Amino acid sequence: MLGPGNEAAASEAMRAWPGGLQVGGGISVDNAAGWLDKGAAAVIVTSYVFQNGKIHEERLRALMTAVGREHLVLDLSCRKKGDDYFIVTDRWQKFTSVTVTEQSLAYFSSFCSEFLIHAVDVEGKCAGIEEELAEKLGRWTQIPTTYAGGVKSLADMERLQVLGKNRLDATIGSALDIFGGKGITYAEAVAFHRRSCNLS
Repeated sequence: MLGPGNEAAASEAMRAWPGGLQVGGGISVDNAAGWLDKGAAAVIVTSYVFQNGKIHEERLRALMTAVGREHLVLDLSCRKKGDDYFIVTDRWQKFTSVTVTEQSLAYFSSFCSEFLIHAVDVEGKCAGIEEELAEKLGRWTQIPTTYAGGVKSLADMERLQVLGKNRLDATIGSALDIFGGKGITYAEAVAFHRRSCNLS
């Protein structure tokens, strides 16, 4: 949730589509199960687990116990520094000491059922995807993973399929017409999804 005051709208959305939506923003062990009770399919967590540049494994384990691995999505959004992608928190402004690697993804996958990974350096710019990160995620991730950041056209979506070896989902934000973008229409995005999933 983007800031305070959005809880009512989020709760209304859960009631409208129970089991169909995930919720994130301010999730902790104190409120995670409550969101599932309100109809969330899963909770998305970042800052509660990553604080002061470190992993708080005891919090991660507590969250998994509270909601179950199948209802936990870890946000491992990252920025590149040097040759590595570091997980960032606090509205993507604070670097942790944790890098996105094959080993770290394998470790975190034992606690959650899905990853959400924003390529923060290209997020919101509609200037193309972070190809290096997408390629690494395609090789490394062993659980469902959603890539976000920089998608500006259906060509980018097709490129993600190739780089991600058909193992990555993707989000489209600023480029989408319903958000004021000019790169992709909502109808085009739905049609692309249906083709990719062989849906009629």
